[in-house]
Amino acid sequence: MFKNSPSLRRAFVASVLLFFVTLVHAQVRTVNAAMNEESQAHQTSIRAQAQIDQLSEQTADLLGEYRLALQRLNQARIYNQNLAEVVADQERAMSEMGQKIDNYERSKQDLVPLMLDMIDTLDRFVELDLPFALEERRDRVARLQGNMNNSEITNSEKFRQVMEAYQIEMDFGRTIDADTGWLEANGPRREVNFLRIGRMVLAYQTHDRTETGFFNPVSRQWELLPDEYRNYVTDGLRIAQKQAAPDLIRLPVPAPEAAQ
Repeated sequence: MFKNSPSLRRAFVASVLLFFVTLVHAQVRTVNAAMNEESQAHQTSIRAQAQIDQLSEQTADLLGEYRLALQRLNQARIYNQNLAEVVADQERAMSEMGQKIDNYERSKQDLVPLMLDMIDTLDRFVELDLPFALEERRDRVARLQGNMNNSEITNSEKFRQVMEAYQIEMDFGRTIDADTGWLEANGPRREVNFLRIGRMVLAYQTHDRTETGFFNPVSRQWELLPDEYRNYVTDGLRIAQKQAAPDLIRLPVPAPEAAQ
């Protein structure tokens, strides 16, 4: 039908081409729109994922802080419980201390007279005992008597010193000792060697061994011993001075008297 009209053919072809061009442009726009929507959706997804990641990190941080807060709260409960027990124990200790203070105030009234009696008894005992180390022992008693009037010394320290003095006197009864001193009995004043065996015997011997004697607790006098005791006293002195091994020695021991 276009044989006789080339212009019609050209118009028809142009129309067809225009149609296809228009169709292609429409498809291209549709594809571009779809790609734009997909790109926007992808960007939205990325932003959403970033928000999710941020929220997840914040949640993890909050969960960590929550757990730390629970741990600290538990530690605070344990500490408060222990503190309450400590306070209760301190209150019990304070109560017991108050009771002890009350008891001490009551017993202090009895302690001072007791110590005075003990010191007076010790003083009499030293004077009635064998006369060894008299200066040392009398000085000790004098210090105890002086302490009783000293307000700077506590009663507990005074009592400790009294008990210490008694312990020293007790130890004298379990020891053997040799000492050098001056004797004024049975002749002129002279230096002699003293031998003490506990509280049983207090003997003496001159340096040249020409004179040997002992203190008689019955007569309260120094008395001479027969020559048969000379070697025994010499052996005793050597034993006390650790110059000889311990051994049996023969010395006079007065028989005890019946109590009056």
